[in-house]
Amino acid sequence: MIRRGGERTAPGGTAPLAAVDPGDAGAAAAAPRRRNPGPRALSAVALVMGLALGAPIAVLVVRALVGGSLVAAMGMPVVLDALVLSLATTGVSLLVTVAVGLPIAILLARRGRRGLSILEAIVDLPIILPPAVAGLALLLVLGRRGILGGLLDTMGLAIPFTTVAVVIAQTFVSAPFFIRSARAGIAGVDRDLEDAARADGASEWSVLRSVSLPLAGPALAAGLVMSWARSLGEFGATIMFAGSIQGRTQTLPLVVYSEFQGGSLDASIAAAAILVIAAFGVLLAVRVRHWGRVLDLRGLA
Repeated sequence: MIRRGGERTAPGGTAPLAAVDPGDAGAAAAAPRRRNPGPRALSAVALVMGLALGAPIAVLVVRALVGGSLVAAMGMPVVLDALVLSLATTGVSLLVTVAVGLPIAILLARRGRRGLSILEAIVDLPIILPPAVAGLALLLVLGRRGILGGLLDTMGLAIPFTTVAVVIAQTFVSAPFFIRSARAGIAGVDRDLEDAARADGASEWSVLRSVSLPLAGPALAAGLVMSWARSLGEFGATIMFAGSIQGRTQTLPLVVYSEFQGGSLDASIAAAAILVIAAFGVLLAVRVRHWGRVLDLRGLA
């Protein structure tokens, strides 16, 4: 380094080097030690939001457990009938969802034909559609004065305000959750593995049964769980299309509403607590079993 007129230059007489102030160096060294208040603020906001969302649910469950309404409700016929009916109808709707939704999910996952965008929109529509609107739409199609009402009457079939109507309403609003999750799992299967099975002489059905579906198993399981939970909590479409008849169409969500309207707060709280516990158990199962990643639908748009 060469000094020229009080300035320091790099070897070879190139551009002068700036003089370093010891005070600036100390300030620069101290800068990284300053704490950024951003993470703390975000943590505080997340804590407040978590309390705002979780506190009402926690109060409901605690009230049901500590107050004894949950135990007492187990002896109420209206709650027991609704619980049995809810378990039965959600089980049947889950079977219907798999039978109808799995072929649709396979078709959407392959994306081999034009016009699938319209099918995807139709499948996803019940997710964002208000449930009451879905129930009204089902009534206009399958009701006595609906499009298919006359045909059903000639066949001696009456669907509205029956247990069958409950199953149809639950399937209508819950099937998209299974279809979307199954589509994600099947689309994520390595095509090379499927091609290898075909090269070994496997038929398309064998490839689907032995390769595609087992590899997409976590996604299918997550879709089933989420679809069942949505069926269990269905209210709007059910009350519009099936009504609220004890022992026939009155499921647990309808008991929450009807008992609250009738002044039986304990029965309403107990039914609500059962739904909360079931929903929490479903979400916990999804997280513990590491199924949550297949529910990320951002890559499906």
